[in-house]
Amino acid sequence: MATSVRRTSCNLCEAICGVLVTVEDGRVTDIRGDESDPLSRGHICPKAVALRDLQDDPDRLTTPVRRTPDGWQEIGWDGAYDLVVGKLTEVQREHGRNSVGVYLGNPNVHSLGALTHMPTMVKQLRTRNRFSATSIDQLPHMLASYLLYGHQLMVAVPDIDRTSYLLMLGANPLASNGSMMTAPGFGRRLKELQKRGGRVVLIDPRRTETAAVADEHHFVRPGTDAAFLLALIHQVIADGHACPAPYVDGLPAVEAAVEDWTPERAAGITGIDAAVIRQIAHDFATADRAACYGRVGVSTQQFGAVCQWAIQVLNIITGNLDRPGGTMFPRPAVNALLGLGRGHVGVWKSRVRGLPEFGGELPVSTMAEEILTPGADRIRAMVTIAGNPVLSTPNGRKLDEALDTLDFMVAIDPYINETTRHADVILPPAPPLERDHYDVIFHQLAVRNTSRWNDAVLPKPPQARHDWEIFRDLGIRLLRGTPMSRRKAIAAARLRMSPRRIVDLGLRIGPYRLSLRKLRKSPGGIDLGPLQPALPQALHRKNKRIDLAQRMILDDLPRLESLATGNDGELLLIGRRHLRNNNSWMHNSARLVKGKPRHQLLMNPDDLAKRDLTDGQLVNVSSAAGTVAVEVAASNDMMPGVVSLPHGFGHNRPGAQLTIANQVAGPSANDITDADLTDTVAGTAAVNGVPVTVTAG
Repeated sequence: MATSVRRTSCNLCEAICGVLVTVEDGRVTDIRGDESDPLSRGHICPKAVALRDLQDDPDRLTTPVRRTPDGWQEIGWDGAYDLVVGKLTEVQREHGRNSVGVYLGNPNVHSLGALTHMPTMVKQLRTRNRFSATSIDQLPHMLASYLLYGHQLMVAVPDIDRTSYLLMLGANPLASNGSMMTAPGFGRRLKELQKRGGRVVLIDPRRTETAAVADEHHFVRPGTDAAFLLALIHQVIADGHACPAPYVDGLPAVEAAVEDWTPERAAGITGIDAAVIRQIAHDFATADRAACYGRVGVSTQQFGAVCQWAIQVLNIITGNLDRPGGTMFPRPAVNALLGLGRGHVGVWKSRVRGLPEFGGELPVSTMAEEILTPGADRIRAMVTIAGNPVLSTPNGRKLDEALDTLDFMVAIDPYINETTRHADVILPPAPPLERDHYDVIFHQLAVRNTSRWNDAVLPKPPQARHDWEIFRDLGIRLLRGTPMSRRKAIAAARLRMSPRRIVDLGLRIGPYRLSLRKLRKSPGGIDLGPLQPALPQALHRKNKRIDLAQRMILDDLPRLESLATGNDGELLLIGRRHLRNNNSWMHNSARLVKGKPRHQLLMNPDDLAKRDLTDGQLVNVSSAAGTVAVEVAASNDMMPGVVSLPHGFGHNRPGAQLTIANQVAGPSANDITDADLTDTVAGTAAVNGVPVTVTAG
């Protein structure tokens, strides 16, 4: 048999690890880490090995299917395209352009073809009812970057390979491999940090995998991180350690805003002792090189925007922004900022609840109500792309019901899952190993500057289509119904240009003047060096200055007065991530779901005893959104008063054709997350800190 070893990358998460794939007679037989990769240095996690499961999964669709009264039937590509465009055009002609909604799932950011061609296709629909996983994930990061640095994707990342003090909140990078911070092999990087004398401090309501190896871990009451951060800023200023760069304005306004947020006040709210807060503030401000980083736990709560702004302010006023070992801005070979708008906020609002858009997208927590509520601009047709919002967005049951009322739905997805089962047509793209890849976004977030192009490992079958080809063909058909214009000509040209050509152009005009030809000569990737200072020149503001005193954030601080200790018997629900999970998918891989169950509700033993519950018992977890039944597991890793349920489960819904996933136990956590619980500034869904009660099942 013919055997070859191909270099590529795992594009299932943000770590973008380099891998070596062994192919024998056209089939993948082995996947292992590529030690020559300058960023991942041989690291991989179990998900990378499961790439072969995606390739060989018998449940994966390979041709378009159409839902009929007799079940799913295959349909040709041209017929499917014509049906989709005809139905979407018909709905918009009758009910207006906003009658079509679009939902974009997380995997779009991990696919080169989706990044290069999907935005242009979606623009042809001309709808304001656009949603994505952003507003249940990293939106506060992007809002803070837009407000402070002038661009939604100008995200400062910890320079972890050179820092001496790393403060993390609501992050578990040993499970996530570093999120909004591309840092493959984070565990090894953490050990290297500690070996050189550095310290790692973690603030989290659960003693996570990362907390277990940190130098310090402190429990914090979910949803109160903002009070902790404001107290840190207060103490740094009070101690005279505030030393922002000359191009930073607004410190007096910040000082006034945090004047009353003393460590004592924050202690009563967060559960973190005032002396601990003072010590962390002192250690952070006086460290040689320090970086503060917060992730999902501080973003997906009611004060996510305040938290991410405060994290940036703490880094800025201690002089740790844009210096080696602090937080820095990567300098990727392809500048993703050039292809993505700077951003905007509140240009329009959702029809029913009036929540603001950000970057052209409405909060996903409004999607169900925008389908179900009668009136002008009601969503009557949906396009979902690489997403499973029934399992991954708040109040999934309500969205499940809403999707069933649509006049038409199309899904671009390789599976008939809990969401796509509602579609009239499903258009399946080719799997990861059959497509070329370049990490446009995650080089923009990497802790070291590198560049790597990967040719497809396996050839695409003739009947299959890449995702970019699907977007191209749909986009061209949508353009046919519009008058000739310069905009139309530009859009058509973009759609017809291949991802290879787009990346090559990006490399040529980039800061290193590379080309695709040069990259293909180094399939393991090119090391472009450590992060370098770039401010103030790199700021996307005409005056090249940072203004800390952002009005929309400061005006939201009085809302923190609502922070309380909760009602008797009430618990606060948080989520959790596992190394073998990938949000709402990858549960159809036997090698990933095997082993001990991971779906249980984790609960402190004292909280169990107070409710006369026992370890392993079936319990009901209830919130304002509903109730789910799940086994409870006693865990001293949980802060008293806090329970944890992982997201991404709940596959046992009729019609979802996922053989292995349907056998995986566990409810959907989003069946009890409340769509009405949001961050009023960013519109982010508050899926952490949800008030719940737990009773015997």
